[in-house]
Amino acid sequence: MNFIYMLAGWEGSASDSRVLKSALSREIGGFSGNYYLCDKGYTNCEGFLTPYRNVRYHLSEWGHGQATPQNEKEYFNMRHASARNVIERAWGILKARWAILRFASLYLVKTQNQIVLACGLLHNFIRFNVENDPVEAEVPEGFEDSQAPMVNEYISTIETSLVWSNWRDQLARDMRNEFRHT
Repeated sequence: MNFIYMLAGWEGSASDSRVLKSALSREIGGFSGNYYLCDKGYTNCEGFLTPYRNVRYHLSEWGHGQATPQNEKEYFNMRHASARNVIERAWGILKARWAILRFASLYLVKTQNQIVLACGLLHNFIRFNVENDPVEAEVPEGFEDSQAPMVNEYISTIETSLVWSNWRDQLARDMRNEFRHT
């Protein structure tokens, strides 16, 4: 759970899509051939893998005693939610480790940006050098950041791709078939 890219400088209330547009306008490099796991507020298009809409998604819907996935779309959403939960948990660990990230700051914005980046770098350093991290053990596997805003704003400059949606459908079928045969 290391951070490979951090973009500091946005208010916590800024929508994910606005921050993403800003990140895409910069030359970040190194992500060719990969994709971002995004929530349903994003467009499912090349480079951005979103869950299926109007299909069960949140991990709490798949908990103990809940119905198992009934089709490939539900199975895909369950696995997508599980993978995205790692991202949420990484942010939870970062906030647990560095109290300065949990509260509003009185520092200048430039200093706040540097603090966020420094905390991310130190987090990665600790993850690389400490075998049993007690802070990581404190943040539960199913952690969801209750402060994360629910946003339905869409990225308007990225178009839905039929090829990408078909790829997601095939990925969902393959994942479900693999699950059935294990």
